[in-house]
Parts: sequence; structure tokens; C-alpha cells
Amino acid sequence: MPRASVLSITITAALSLSFLLHEASGFYIPGVKPETFSRGDEVPMKVNALTSIHTQIPKPFYRLPFCQPTDGPEMASENLGEFLTGNKIQTSAYTINMLEDMYCHKLCQTTLSNEKDVVSLKKHIAYGYHNNWIIDNLPSASIGSTETGQRQKHYAGGFPIGFVDAASGKKADVYIFNHANIVLDYHEPEDMPGKYRVVGFSVEPLSVNHAFLGGFEWDGESPDGMSKLLQTCTIGKHLTRDNVQENQIVQNGEKILFTYDVIWKQSNVAWSSRWDVYLNEDHLVPAQVHWYSISNSIFVVLFLSLLVVSILVRNLKRDIAGYNAVSLVDEEGEDDIDESGWKLIHADVFRPPSSMPMLYCVFIGSGTQLCISTMFAILLAAIGYINPSRRGSMMNFLLVLYMLSGVIAGYVCSRLYKSFRGRAWQLCTIITATFFPGLCFLIFVFFNTVLAFYRSSGSVPFLDVLIVAAMWCCVSIPLVFVGAYFGYKKDSIEFPTVTSTIARAIPKPSTFFLDPKFGMYLAGIVPFGAAYVELFFIMTSLWMDQYYYVFGFTLVVYMILLITSAEITTLHIYYQLVSENHRWWWLSFLTSGSAAWYMFAYSVIWFRSLEPSKLPFTYIMYFGYMFLICFTVFLVTGAVGSLTSLWFVKKMFGSIKVD
Repeated sequence: MPRASVLSITITAALSLSFLLHEASGFYIPGVKPETFSRGDEVPMKVNALTSIHTQIPKPFYRLPFCQPTDGPEMASENLGEFLTGNKIQTSAYTINMLEDMYCHKLCQTTLSNEKDVVSLKKHIAYGYHNNWIIDNLPSASIGSTETGQRQKHYAGGFPIGFVDAASGKKADVYIFNHANIVLDYHEPEDMPGKYRVVGFSVEPLSVNHAFLGGFEWDGESPDGMSKLLQTCTIGKHLTRDNVQENQIVQNGEKILFTYDVIWKQSNVAWSSRWDVYLNEDHLVPAQVHWYSISNSIFVVLFLSLLVVSILVRNLKRDIAGYNAVSLVDEEGEDDIDESGWKLIHADVFRPPSSMPMLYCVFIGSGTQLCISTMFAILLAAIGYINPSRRGSMMNFLLVLYMLSGVIAGYVCSRLYKSFRGRAWQLCTIITATFFPGLCFLIFVFFNTVLAFYRSSGSVPFLDVLIVAAMWCCVSIPLVFVGAYFGYKKDSIEFPTVTSTIARAIPKPSTFFLDPKFGMYLAGIVPFGAAYVELFFIMTSLWMDQYYYVFGFTLVVYMILLITSAEITTLHIYYQLVSENHRWWWLSFLTSGSAAWYMFAYSVIWFRSLEPSKLPFTYIMYFGYMFLICFTVFLVTGAVGSLTSLWFVKKMFGSIKVD
């Protein structure tokens, strides 16, 4: 499953305290033990699923005609999070020994004997599929050349399985990378002489049309071929791009010989710091970009805060002083004062929502649950408890945090529903426990089923789907009921005014600026503008297989997103109350949640960056998961804005004297 599915089940793609504002570094939490090797020890290499940013459909490594281990590949994935995120790690046929260089070592030879295999291999190469190899838990970096001929190394996304030569004519030729220069960096700890640790792993893929000396033809099975010398390789020298005379084309009947070199290099990088270059892409993205994002967000918050203080505090002080002074003047003056203003709706402002009050409570409860679980997940990632050395750890933490937060969802939902004098509390609790996770589960199962038909490695095994369903039914749902039980046991929320029997008519807005729909649509621009720069990097990480580990910045941007949503919603609700519009419950939720609409619009524009394939499922999966992520943001920001508005309105009407 693409990395987007990690977040699609539970949370937002979300968007630190000052001491966390630094570039992430590859530190490790206690319990992660470094692997130590002696000279000559075998260093196992594993292979992960093939991935493509253009299709977003991962494929099993051994689905293509690659060399397999003698006894067949074995699964090496270890936890539920790895399976849910599409990491299908398997053993490989490559043999690597510590500090032993290898020169053009023959692995196996495969023959493209039928057109079906040729078409499949060409299609995967044309779609830009990449290998993802792993040694000592380090993913393979890719060594390539720029247009100017300079060597360049990329640390995320693996390396391509081949390339298309568009300049070869109308029908472009397709070539496969059948040789790999495996470059391994090692470090010898000062306190452990004679012991070595792997601190770097990169691969330079080459396409070589191999030929044996003397015109020998190998059938790929007889042992003689393994001992024969290759005309395309030099004894005792590593194969380089300059030595390649002819590339290995992909066509029917072609024999493909897979070879590899192993190159060991001494490094001063300590084992604890070996992930640094992966997380910062060797400083490909300067830290100033993230600082610009934070500065932009903080500026928006400060400006909005000053605006709220200057408008609300000044106006509220004047309004409250005027309303409380009514008792000191004669009755005729009181009638003049009460002709307009937010005090006139004191008997209606706490009236329950006129439409779907139960759904409103469900949304608030679900949004609160997502808000808390997301915040703790980002915080744990920022302090290093979720790190790339443990694949699937983010998924595991999210599932656990989301389930435990079910207590909060049940409590908040029940408290609100009781204040609305709702009677179907069992139904309200059941919907709270099943609405959002049920929606996520249905979408997940649909995509998982389609991926299974594509024979994708992203298809989660049925047993793991049952485990997730059991966690939901046996842990999450009961915890929601536990929270609801304590919520209903509490006294109902006390409002400072008494609600009348008949609702007051709402006057039409005097100008279009005071139209609630206008403010609702416009309000989302502010929180989205505060987070859009960091959102770009998050989207790149989700859909382009890039590492994102500056979670200190993410935590700050996440908090700023919540603060701006709360402030802009409070300001909008105040002007609606001044306009004598007492239907603010749903309005506050939709106003603060409108940032999600702009996020979805941004995802539509950003989609072109993937250069997507023409497969319909690529579009369905991308927009399906982006809808789920944006709906999560909608619930989180909507709940924060609504609860802030409730606190504001209670304080506002609790400060005046009413009959």
C-alpha cells in the first residue's frame, strides 16, 4: 500500500516546542541494537516491493524475472505496520561478506522466452518502477549522473529497474539495469577493534549486454557458466559506466545476465548518525525553507491574534459595558439600547442545532479524538520514539493512539449530546465509535481488494485485515463506550442563559460581508495559508517516497493550524452574533473546517507533480485517500473551532446581566 494509506486509516496528513526546531537527525530510541560484523561475516541483503510514483501501485520484487534465492524467497517483514504500509520485505540471492570486494560476480541468467514477460517488464520500466533494497536496515541510495555528467546520489525512493531511450526512434527502446555496483560504507568503533558496522548503502545501476570470452553461450543452468570469464568485465577491476559498450535491451528471446560488484569504503560516520543523510537528503532541501514556513505561519498567527484582540476585546468591552448599564437608566432608554445587538439573542444562542444535532456531536467527538491522537503521534516522532529504523512504527503508533483516544471521543460526544437533551445516547455512541473508522475501513478494504486483483504487494493479507478489524471492534469501540459512560454520568453543561420556547427569527444580512456562507468559505484561506509550505513537503513524502522527518517543524505548524482555525472561527462567530444570527453551532464547525476544502483543491493541483500514469486506479486511489486525509483535517479543525466557539459564547453571554 502506498505511504498515503498509512495515514488514510486514522489521521491527517498532517500538518514543537522551540527546542525541537532543528533538522531531524537519525538518532535511535533505546532497544535498537546495532548489528556488528567481523571480517568475512555474511551481510544479508533483502529486497522490498517495487514502487512507482506514477502508478502508486507497489509490485512484488519477484514478479519480474529477477534472480531468486536457491531455496526460494522468504518473507522478512516483522510487524503489522510494515504490512499495512506495503513493505513486503523478502530475502535475496545476493551474497555479500564484510570487507570482501566482489568484481562482476554472476548471479543468474534469465531468458525472456515469451512476449508476456517482455511486455510486463517493459511496462514496469516505462512506469518508472524502482528497486528498494535493504542492508542492515538501511535502504539503498541511488547513484546516478546528471545531465552534465556529474555523479549524484539520492537517498529516497530506491533506484530504477531500467530506462527508456526516447531518442532511439519512433518506437523507443527499453533497457534493463542488470548490473549493480553495491557501495557499502563501514565504520570500526574505537572500543571494538576488529568489529565493523554498516553505516552507508548505495547502488549504482548499470545496463550491460554481457558476453562471455570465446563466444561461450550459457543456458543459465549448467555450473560451467558461473566459472567462465566475461568479455565485458575486467578481472580485479570494478565495472564503471565508462566501460559499458552496449546496454542490455529488453526484447523477446533476449538472455539477461545479472551481475554485481561489491565495493567497501571506510567511513568516519558513526552508526548512530548513519540515517542523517537519508533524512536531510544530504542537505538537498536547505533548512531555511522550513524556517521560512515556520516564519510565515507565525506571522499569520501574530497578525490574526492582534486582529482578534483589537476587534473582539475592544468591541466586547464596549458592548458588555453598555448592556450592563441598562439597569441604571430608565426603561425608555433601555428600549432604545436593545434595538439591536447580540444581547437580543440571549434566549436563543444556546438552542441546540436545528438540523442533525446527533451528527454534530459525532463530528465533534471524532474530531477531538483525531486531534489528540495526531498531536501525540507527531510529538513522539519529534522526540525520536518513531524513527525510520523501525518500518511501520508510525502506523503502529497511530493505531494505538487512535484507539486509546476513543475514550475522549465518547466523553466529548456524550457531554454535548446530553446538553442538547438528546435521548438516543446509545445510538449516538455507536455512531461515534463506528462512523469515521468505519468509513476509513470501507475505503481501505475497497482499495485493498482492487490491489489484490492487480497482484500488488500493497494488498494487505486477509489475516492482517482481520487483526485491524479485531482491534477496532474489541478495543476502540469499547473505549468509546467507556468515555460515553463517564460523560453521561457528569452533569449537563450549564449555559449562562435560559433558552426560550420559540426560536427568534434571524434577520437577513445587511451586506454580503456578513453573509455566513461568505465568511465560511473565506475563513479557510487563513489556516491553509499558514500551513501550505510545510504541506508541500508532507505531500512529497506521502506520494513520492521521500523521507520526512522534521517533525519538530510539523508540530509547530500543526499547532499553528489549530490556533488560526480557532481564532478565525471566533471572529466570524462574533460578527454573526452581532448580526443576530443565533445558529452558530454548525456554522462554527464548517467555518474552521473549511481549510480542508482548500487543502483538497491544492491536492488536485499538486497531483500533476506525480506525472501520473493513465491507469484509472491511480486517480481513484490518489483522490480517494486525499479525500480521506482532507476529511480528517475537516473533522480536526472543525472540532477545535467549534469547541473554541462554545467557550467564547459562554464567556460572552456569561458576562452580561439578562432577565
